[in-house]
Amino acid sequence: MTKEDMEDAIKEIWELFRETDRRFKETEKRFKETDQRLDQRFQETDQRLEQKFKKTDHQLKELGKQIGGLGRKFGGFTEGMAFPSMRRILMERFKAEYVSPRVLVRKNGEMMELDVLAYTNGDLNQEYVVEVKSRLKDEDIQDMLRDLNRFPRFFPQHKDRALYGIIAGVDVTDAIRKKVLDTGLYLATIRDDTFHLEVPKGFKAKRFN
Repeated sequence: MTKEDMEDAIKEIWELFRETDRRFKETEKRFKETDQRLDQRFQETDQRLEQKFKKTDHQLKELGKQIGGLGRKFGGFTEGMAFPSMRRILMERFKAEYVSPRVLVRKNGEMMELDVLAYTNGDLNQEYVVEVKSRLKDEDIQDMLRDLNRFPRFFPQHKDRALYGIIAGVDVTDAIRKKVLDTGLYLATIRDDTFHLEVPKGFKAKRFN
C-alpha cells in the first residue's frame, strides 16, 4: 500500500466517524424531542385525569347526599306509614291511653329519640317504646335494647310502669324475626300496607324495668 492509499484510507475512516457522530447526534436529538413530547402528553393526561377525578369525586359526593336524603325521606315515609297502624295496635291491643310519635328527650347532655311512645295508666300501668325500620338489621335490635335499658334514666317519672319494646319492620328476614322474638321484643310486620303484630305461640314479652 502506498502512502497515498494509506492517507485516502485514513480520510475515509474519519469521514465514517464524522458521519456516525452526526447520525448519533441526530438520533439523540430525536430521542430528546420524543421524550419532551411524551412528557408533555403525560402532563396533559395527568391534568385531564386530575380534572376527571375531581369531577367524579364531586359527582359521588352529590350522589351520596342525594342517597342520604332519599334514605331520610324513605325512613320518614316508613315511620309515617307505620304510625296509624301502630296507634291502632297500641290502643286496641295494649289499651294505651297516650300515643305519641317522634319523642325527643335531652338529659345531662345526652339525647334519646323514639319513633313512638305509648303508655297506660290505672291497673295496667304499662309503657311501650316502638321503633320503626324499613329494613330491620341485627344492629337495630341492639340499638333498641340499648334504648330500653337507658329509658329509666331519661324518663324517671315513668319508673313505676312496666316497660316493653316493639319493633316494626317492613323488610324482615326469618333469622331477624326469630332474633327479635327471642329477645322478648314484640314484632310488627307489614301486610297489605298495614302493620300487624306477630305473637307466635309460646312467645313471652320481656319487661325491661
